[in-house]
This record gives sequence, structure tokens and C-alpha cells, in this order.
Amino acid sequence: MTLPSDLKEFINNNLKQDINNLALKKNPFANYEWSWILNQIQAKQKAEKKLPTWFSNEDVIFPSTLSIEQTSSETLAKFKAELISGEKLIDLTGGFGVDDYYFAKRFKKVVHCEFQEDLSAIVQHNFKVLNADNIETVSGDSISYLKQSTENFDWIYIDPARRDDKKTKVFLLKDCTPNVVELQEFLFERSDHILIKVAPLLDISSILNELDNVKAIYAIGLHNEVKELLIVLEKDFINQPELIAVNISNDGIIHQDIFPLNDAADSQLSLPLNYLYESFSSYLKIGVYNDIATKFNVNKLHKHSHLYTSNELVDFAGRCFKIEQIIPYNKKDIKFLENTKCNITTRNFPLKVEEIRKKHKIKDGGDLYAFFTTDLNNDKIVVLCKKTTTDN
Repeated sequence: MTLPSDLKEFINNNLKQDINNLALKKNPFANYEWSWILNQIQAKQKAEKKLPTWFSNEDVIFPSTLSIEQTSSETLAKFKAELISGEKLIDLTGGFGVDDYYFAKRFKKVVHCEFQEDLSAIVQHNFKVLNADNIETVSGDSISYLKQSTENFDWIYIDPARRDDKKTKVFLLKDCTPNVVELQEFLFERSDHILIKVAPLLDISSILNELDNVKAIYAIGLHNEVKELLIVLEKDFINQPELIAVNISNDGIIHQDIFPLNDAADSQLSLPLNYLYESFSSYLKIGVYNDIATKFNVNKLHKHSHLYTSNELVDFAGRCFKIEQIIPYNKKDIKFLENTKCNITTRNFPLKVEEIRKKHKIKDGGDLYAFFTTDLNNDKIVVLCKKTTTDN
């Protein structure tokens, strides 16, 4: 499966080219399909920032661009690997193998199972050129393999596909493939610990209703965008699970906080004070809106606004702003924003950002931030701010 040096050079020399223009040219390699070469170029383009280890190794072979889009980034794979360790792990939905590459640094043996034969062969080749010698690749149905095997594992890792047989997206774990809800009892026969990765669109309360023995749920954000939910299952665990919010920033700083399952019943409300805070999206995903206020000693603007405020600047898990001005939302009072640049955010407000821009002729950009929201008196207001130097 090793590529000839002239083909590797061609791929690297064309990484900056537009793939559509390149497709119109003649294939200079008689022994390789042009569509396959173009896929290598396009997939490697997508991997440059997401998978720098794979991108920088000229001997790596890439699968379809869809596989690259769906795989974990190296940043997220590294984080996941730090959560668990042991002797043996089996990945029942191996994919491109990025997670397993990093799990292999924490386990003595990793078994990578992949149903697609072609993808399994590519991954096996890549593990070899990446010197990941403690990973065994298995091509075929992972559940059948596990049922036929007598081996037990310290951890089972699974990333169920969120599409049904008709390729439509599903929103319950029991509708994903493999069906971990149905398989949970069997999986616990082979391991005391299960780590499940699911898409952030899945609802946390539904997950808790569907699964038993949930020890923790992680909401993982990358650059303030929720990328993954991780579900930790432990055999015979009967206590309340923890909710853990994580955000990994552009500079690699990790913000992580643990919250109880049930959000506090209430929190202190106030009008906007000197500083305004917008929580990381991963913190909002786990629904601990009131606990956020308690943990960071800040007040909420409104029960449903999920914006926070304080007189003194606090070390907050999210974006921090210095409030410049608070104005009522009406055409007269915000007329001065017409034809100016402003970054707009809406929270608990009837209009969407684009509707506000169009209605009030506000351009995007600049260093002014406008939060269109509702205060504790149910009045619609606009809070004008600038980022603080300590903003995350």
C-alpha cells in the first residue's frame, strides 16, 4: 500500500490547488485512478489543521473526505485519552483510528474494529507508518467479534453512528448503530467500563433515561463550539452521575468544571452591573444555568436569558465583557447604531441576529459587542460591551 515517491510529491505539491480545477486536468499516473488521487489531495487538505500528525507523514493514506470530516480532531482525541487508561481497550467503531492512536499511548493493547474492509486496511497501514505497534486491527462486525472472543477489556469505547438504515439522522441512542442501549448488558460482561462518544445534538436527559450505570457525562467544547458528548458507564454504578463541562480554547487552555446532575432551583437576579459574562457553549449544553451563577459568584440577568453579570471582574468560564452602556430596545434609542459595526448576540430575545441587522442596518464586525436580551423586569434591552483583557 506504500505510495511511490513521485505520487507523494505530486499530492504535496497540489495541496494548495482548487480540487475542482485540478479535476479537469489529465491524470499523470497510469497506475492510479484520478478520482483516488484527487481524494488523497482533498482529504489531506482537510486534515492539515485537524490531524497534523497524519498530515505531516507522507506515507499516510487517507480514506474518503467524509471519514476525515467525521473523525475526532487530534485535540479532542488527546483529551479523551487522558480520561482513561489500563491494560486493554477495544474500540467497536474504529473509523479512521484517531482516537485509538491516542488511546494506545495509555493502554498496553488497543483493538480497533472497523466494519468497512477498505477503511480497516487503510487504518492498519497508517498505524504501521505512525509506529503505533500496540494496536490490533479487526475488519468486520465488532459485536460478532466480541461475542466470539473470550477476551475481556479494561475499557470498551464506542461511537455509534447517528443515522438509521435510511441514512436519516436520529436523536435517541437506541436508534443509533450499534444500539448501545440494547447491548449494554452484554458489553458489561466484557468490561466494567464503557466510554461512549455521541453527537452534541443528543439530549442529556434522554441519555440518562435510556442508559443505566451512568457515572459521568462530559460536554466537550473546542473553541467554544460543542463537539462531542462523552458518556462514562461503570458496571454496578448506582450514584448520581456528574456533569462535566469542558472547553479547549485556541491556545490549548482547558477550562473544566464539575456540576451535580440537578441544577440549582434558582439563582440571584440583577440588572446589568459592571461586567457581563457569556458562558462557554459546553457549560450551557449540560443545562446548569443556575449552578454557573453560584459557582462563579455572578448574577443572572433573567431566569431564561443565561447571561451573567457582576460588579467586580471574576475568572469566568466563558467570554467576559466590560459593560459600556445599557439602553432600552426601541428604534429611537438604538438609532445611533445604524451603519456602524457591531458584534451582535441574542439571548432570550424575540428577533434573530440577522433580523436585527436588517431592521436596524447594523454591520458586522468591530470591537463593540451588543447583547440583545431581556432583563429581570421582562424589559427588552441592549447591553453594549467591549471585551476585557482577561476574556477567554
